[in-house]
Amino acid sequence: MILFIKLLLSHLLGDFTWQPNSWVTDKEAKKHKSIYLYLHILLHGVLAAVLVWEIQFIPYAILIAVTHGIIDLIKLNFQKNTTKRTWFIVDQIVHLLVLTGIVFLYQNNTINIIWFDNQFWILITGLLFITKPVSVFIKTIISIWSPENSNNQNDNSLANAGNYIGILERLFVFCFILTGHFEAIGFLLAAKSIFRFGDLKEAKDRKLTEYVLIGTLISFGSAIVTGLIVQALLLQLL
Repeated sequence: MILFIKLLLSHLLGDFTWQPNSWVTDKEAKKHKSIYLYLHILLHGVLAAVLVWEIQFIPYAILIAVTHGIIDLIKLNFQKNTTKRTWFIVDQIVHLLVLTGIVFLYQNNTINIIWFDNQFWILITGLLFITKPVSVFIKTIISIWSPENSNNQNDNSLANAGNYIGILERLFVFCFILTGHFEAIGFLLAAKSIFRFGDLKEAKDRKLTEYVLIGTLISFGSAIVTGLIVQALLLQLL
């Protein structure tokens, strides 16, 4: 585990802390012709070697540097202004997968399938359920009401912001339940109410207030019920 932590630290330092914006701009403009791309690759290799600080790890540090360069080149050549966010996420996920593979390779370990035991599947199912599926359920349930302000195209709201906020709040509630911090759920609900109070007061629309309240209670309620069910199932496996 400590090896992966060291490699993760080297990745964070190389990709974020010690990579100036000027390097990123130059790489995006010149791609494989950018000198900063190769300095970036060298930096990752050096950081990995220094942080691990084992002679036998040097070939693996070189492998990390080379694979990092290949991944970055693919991203630089295929990303567009409209797909930068997607490519950034994919890029980081692939980098982390490479580091994980290096750890297993260096320590001569194999991925133990037992990791994916019954507890894993219960957790994954619970987490997945409270994301998009619950969002669809809530949208379907409250679709019978349609307050006038919700159809206003000039409300300066971010696209799909409400959907993402709902997913995030349910994930927080789910984690709070599994870690036994039920009081944090009340704090989260209170915080959301405070932020929402200004909008609802300004709107002066009782229907909108009721609409938001119903959606919020269904969202929190579904996360709480799901968390309790998952917790109960996990306890049965102990």
